[in-house]
Amino acid sequence: MTRPARARIDLDALRHNYALARRLHGGRALAVLKANAYGHGAIPCARALADMADGFAVAFTDEALALRAAGIIRPILVLEGAFDADELRLANRHGLWMVVHHEHQVRMIEYQPDLRGLHAWLKADTGMRRAGFSTQAELADAHARLSASGKVADITLMTHLARADEPDQTATTRQIAAFKALTGGLPGDRSLSNSAGVLGWPAARGDWSRPGILLYGADPMPGAGHGLIPVMTLESRIFAVRGVQPGDAIGYGGRYVADRPMRVGLVAVGYADGYPRSAPSGTPVSVDGRPSRLVGRISMDMLTVDITDLAGAGVGSRVELWGRQVDVNVVARAAGTVAYELLCNVKRVPLDYSG
Repeated sequence: MTRPARARIDLDALRHNYALARRLHGGRALAVLKANAYGHGAIPCARALADMADGFAVAFTDEALALRAAGIIRPILVLEGAFDADELRLANRHGLWMVVHHEHQVRMIEYQPDLRGLHAWLKADTGMRRAGFSTQAELADAHARLSASGKVADITLMTHLARADEPDQTATTRQIAAFKALTGGLPGDRSLSNSAGVLGWPAARGDWSRPGILLYGADPMPGAGHGLIPVMTLESRIFAVRGVQPGDAIGYGGRYVADRPMRVGLVAVGYADGYPRSAPSGTPVSVDGRPSRLVGRISMDMLTVDITDLAGAGVGSRVELWGRQVDVNVVARAAGTVAYELLCNVKRVPLDYSG
């Protein structure tokens, strides 16, 4: 019998979420496919969006080249930009768009004699203090030098929002204002909005958005109601059942102790598959479509769920770890992390595509 753990990937849901992001933001949208499309498979996701996406974004050049090798011809933005001159030339040969966020990258472009028609995305640091030019003078100087280099076809001005998923904070309002001040008078398209910016900050809308986590149906904003559909369903099945008595400890470390007679289902999925070891007892799961919970510590290859009150549940019962019935954000909060990490960490299980 084939091990039943798998991640089901609904490409129709991916297309729905992209269309929703583009409609909310207006303008054009780069579908962010970095980190293997947040664990969903970059090439299948790119192919699913190829006829509707304005372009794609990845973290580094190798991710972009894998998409090109798979036949993806839409624009691809490399968010970290080039690390050296050889990479810059390679990216240019493949028509990749490159983020420029520090002085060394500007000089690389200026000094390469064989660059032609580069699409540069010039990054302003508006408060995240991670990458980008921090002052108006620095940004204007970089813009002027790129424009004068003869290597650059056009320049898009961009920034990244650090706290857009916190709608009650003023940090995003300050970043939007800083971006306007830093880029005032400079020609070029504008791009500010990540997923949370698209969903919660109309003032951050520009010519281009860069939706990431929302494409995969994990809402980055508090609450819900945006109409996103989960793309991944992580699931497995119960392959053994046992009874435990009050006082019995379940799993490594004996962290969960039964306080009543229980039926416990052993599920074929664990932290080696990407389910978080830090998820505590009580974290929600779904068994045959009915709510249940984890009991005991997560093991490498398996975990245990409470089926005491689920009549008919047993060997062969389907267990959803996250998906349409169990919100991945709820699991992430229980485990002390974020949905981004959970989705990116899915491994070893097969990805089954539909749509």
